[in-house]
Amino acid sequence: MAKSSQARRSAEGVVPRLPIRQDADQPDRLIHERVRMGIVSALAVNECLSFPEIRRLLNTTDGNVSVHARKLEQAGYISCTKTFDGRVPRTEYRLTAAGRKALDRYLTHMEALIKAMRES
Repeated sequence: MAKSSQARRSAEGVVPRLPIRQDADQPDRLIHERVRMGIVSALAVNECLSFPEIRRLLNTTDGNVSVHARKLEQAGYISCTKTFDGRVPRTEYRLTAAGRKALDRYLTHMEALIKAMRES
């Protein structure tokens, strides 16, 4: 394991959550990216989704889902559960309370921008 990876991991091997710093007048840059917004939005209307379900919904690659889901998980916006169905691994994601709150803030911010543009 690379030194930088070791530095990010705790003794239990869990990646710590990233602190969320956000300017009030800017949208949440973490969920503003297209694939991450897609993941958060899909999970907002589904109790949980599996890795292949998210990949199909977003019409993207395994690598894209994996990288973006990991960022959301590190921020505490989604949770990930890995189980086995017989010998087949199954990864499921759920939106956390922090993720729902971040999505609500993001949508409120975007609605305010749209309203300001329409009124100008």
